[in-house]
Amino acid sequence: MRLLPVSRTRMLHVALGIALLAAIGAPASADDTRDISRETLAADDGWAAAEGGTTGGAAADDAHVFTVRNRAELVRALDGGSATPKIIRIAGTIDANTDDEGRRLDCADYATDGYSLKKYLAAYDPRTWGSAKPSGPQEEARQASAARQAERVEIAVGANTTIVGLGDSAVLEGASLQIKDAGNVIIRNVELRDAYDCFPVWQPNTGGLGDWKSAYDNLWLRGARQVWIDHVTASDGDHPDAEEPTYFGRNYLHHDGLLDITNASDLVTVSWSRFADHDKAMLVGNSDSATGDRGKLRITLHHNEFESVVQRAPRVRFGQVHLYNNRYVVPDDAHDYRYSWGVGTESAIYAENNAFTTPGHVEAADLVKSWNGSALHQTGSLFNGFLVDLLAINNAYNSGSERDLTADVGWTPPLGAPIDSAVKADHDVARGAGAGRIR
Repeated sequence: MRLLPVSRTRMLHVALGIALLAAIGAPASADDTRDISRETLAADDGWAAAEGGTTGGAAADDAHVFTVRNRAELVRALDGGSATPKIIRIAGTIDANTDDEGRRLDCADYATDGYSLKKYLAAYDPRTWGSAKPSGPQEEARQASAARQAERVEIAVGANTTIVGLGDSAVLEGASLQIKDAGNVIIRNVELRDAYDCFPVWQPNTGGLGDWKSAYDNLWLRGARQVWIDHVTASDGDHPDAEEPTYFGRNYLHHDGLLDITNASDLVTVSWSRFADHDKAMLVGNSDSATGDRGKLRITLHHNEFESVVQRAPRVRFGQVHLYNNRYVVPDDAHDYRYSWGVGTESAIYAENNAFTTPGHVEAADLVKSWNGSALHQTGSLFNGFLVDLLAINNAYNSGSERDLTADVGWTPPLGAPIDSAVKADHDVARGAGAGRIR
């Protein structure tokens, strides 16, 4: 058969037709149709990849894939924290401080039994009340008011669940997501903002001078197992505690942690996330006496950004925590910075190639704080562009009341992707960490 030549005009028409099909919705490429809600943790991605890995709700059938746009839809999809495999896609901003009809609730809506801040301050002023724990009508009213808010903002996440934000603007505001005694959970690509406690409690004997204690973490893992947190942004939102007033000589704190991992939680990977504009960012292990945490709290933190965080990035008790390729930024106007790594009781932090940028009044010796810890393994730490040995610096400049830390933490990380230099990680994390930045 003789093939006829194809004219240049016909070739041009074919090319234009292909372009037109693309413009009006021809099938997209694989990259354009990526469905992150079905993705699971890679086999080598930190502690959450161990012992079977973390798949979240990837096995969910079509009846258990939800797109939610408000608190009521989110709560229904979570099904009371059931273990049924489920995928929950968050679209837009969901405000936890709303009633069942979607009406916005504020602190006045939760207050009950005659509670008022003015009365509370008058009742428990240390100059007249003393150092006893608050009790009586105003404390009882505070507790009742707090319980009403907790019913709205504490949201339970059950096993075999994936929560993922759609696009680059998924926000869960005012909520305290809680993974309690549940495993195999994935949370990705969502901003967790402003878990605001309307009713902080005064604790007269905390820290010697007393302190205000709030109830809610943006995300709290208690007895959780095999959890992957990825490309999450957590902050105080538009209500930073630094702008709150001072009562009884102490800052009136409305937020607790951004991410706390406690009560023998285990096998957790936190990656490519951003923790910002907060005091106590991340607590691993909640008590020196919680000996049930021994052998648990195995956690990997990599490619995360901690910016404008005062302390606990993280503070660790008992756990084997692998910190690598994280970015720490202390802003120039930060005068309340305390430390980044808290080396607590029986902790075993293995830190590699992390980068710190601080103003001149923050020294390398400020980055590590020992809280009855004994060991810290660190290599490749970058401080304002210079490689430093944070272990040696800590031991040289500790207060004298603290014992020197040793470099032997008793373990080496069994899982982990190739580790970048601190310089590369600093650059990549600045561009890629946080919600809305999955590529």
